[in-house]
Amino acid sequence: MDGFKTVLSKKGFVIRMKSLCFYITITIFLFLTPACENPFAPGLKPGTGNSSLIVTDQYSPEDVLINFKYAYNFKDSLVYADLLDSSFLFISKNFATEPVTDLTWGRDVDIKTTVGLFRHFQTLNLIWEGTVYSRFLNDQHSLKEIKKVFSLVIDGGREIPTIRGEALFVFKKKQISQKDTTGIWRIIRWEDLSSF
Repeated sequence: MDGFKTVLSKKGFVIRMKSLCFYITITIFLFLTPACENPFAPGLKPGTGNSSLIVTDQYSPEDVLINFKYAYNFKDSLVYADLLDSSFLFISKNFATEPVTDLTWGRDVDIKTTVGLFRHFQTLNLIWEGTVYSRFLNDQHSLKEIKKVFSLVIDGGREIPTIRGEALFVFKKKQISQKDTTGIWRIIRWEDLSSF
């Protein structure tokens, strides 16, 4: 009987060693194999060029607008949240009231509203049609105002007509540290000048 236990324990040890080697091999294989495709990532829209796939470091207001377009077109709320300064203010008009009233809200409400927009619609296609003007607002070149013409196609424009309008952005440059010479830009004000 003791011989049977010894053989059984040796076999159990061998089986455990084989299982351990198998798991180690699989783990190494998974770490060394580059991921080809993320099955959880949304698919890319047909016809998108490589330039629309780039998220910039926001070293200029124009970089922020590239990220803004990316965030809308790919419904990326994390990229969108990084565009807005803590002092951000959104201003628009409420055409549903008589007389027309102002709509104003801060960063947190804007992010919540935009996330709702991203979730509600299947596709968004923001296109910057052009720049009306671009100017610095101070001598330090740390505040810049840009007025853009845009179009926004929602769900392919089948049920909702394309929204065309103008937006006035004010950007602020912030140093990340004392040694930082470039700084990053964020939006501190977005005024939607569209009239529906």
